[in-house]
Amino acid sequence: MTKWMRFALIAVLVVVAALLPLFLPDLTFYVQMVLAAVVVTGLALFMGFAGQASLGQGAFVAAGALTVAVTTVELHWPPLLALACAPLVAAGFAFVVGLPLLRLRGHYLAFGTLALLLIVQTLVSTVPFLGGGVGISGIPALGVGELVIPDQIGYAYVALAALAVTLLVSRNLVSSRFGRAVRALAGSESAAESAGVDVVRTKLGIFSIAAAFAGLAGGISAFFIPYVSGESFPAVVSFTYVIMAVIGGLGTLWGGVIGAVLVSLLAQGLTTLSASPGLPTTAGPILQYAAYAAVLILALIFLPRGILPSVSSAIARRRARAPGTLTALAAEQPVEAE
Repeated sequence: MTKWMRFALIAVLVVVAALLPLFLPDLTFYVQMVLAAVVVTGLALFMGFAGQASLGQGAFVAAGALTVAVTTVELHWPPLLALACAPLVAAGFAFVVGLPLLRLRGHYLAFGTLALLLIVQTLVSTVPFLGGGVGISGIPALGVGELVIPDQIGYAYVALAALAVTLLVSRNLVSSRFGRAVRALAGSESAAESAGVDVVRTKLGIFSIAAAFAGLAGGISAFFIPYVSGESFPAVVSFTYVIMAVIGGLGTLWGGVIGAVLVSLLAQGLTTLSASPGLPTTAGPILQYAAYAAVLILALIFLPRGILPSVSSAIARRRARAPGTLTALAAEQPVEAE
């Protein structure tokens, strides 16, 4: 795919994403899908580019949502200030817990982040200041003074703006010197350290950046659905973020967005199917878990690198074999016997 083709495709996607909220009667699913893409963009950086593992990204979504809920309801801060603090608090939280947590590697790190999510869920459900067993409600609308977002369309465009910012920040980060240090971690931490990379600081930095993206999504979600409780961040949602990143393509910026869209559409279709007459109430979760498992297994077998890298590689191979290219001409040359 040429540079201009890629630019045209991105432009079409942007236009479609911007126009779609104008034609949807209910934007709850749309906003949640876009916010999931924001979280998965950060997770793709941490898992794909840095080669680390995380099953508890929902803990940082919770940190951002709780920041908005506590500061606006309990402390009566302005909504914009609360939203600005959400990614900062999530990043700071990630930095603190990352000091001991990032000493782990592989599946130990994945289980450690999952344990962190369970600890956060327990604290939110038991500490009264964080909502306790009843949660925090009455979160005001996002805005400045009397100028607030009145409907779902406004939040849809806020979510799209957040996604655009995270993609832009990620693109600049990956191409920076820090980004090269992050990519070095995916190969070998020992080799990266011998090449002069500060492994601990680099892991903490990318872990905190991914958490900031999750905190931003959590903060917007708290304004959109003005209620936060321990049940707002189930572990299955964090698992879904990982599935989205893997299916879309780890190590690619747009792979997380594609994975978030496809998996969200799948989940919405299964929810609609489970609501059909005659099906039991437990059909929804069963269908969802079974579909996630099937999609993940099929993706790992047939598209182990994810959808976006696999499609890009297939297009590149097809162009290389096209008549007139150097590769095709070389293949057509007869081999002379010695």
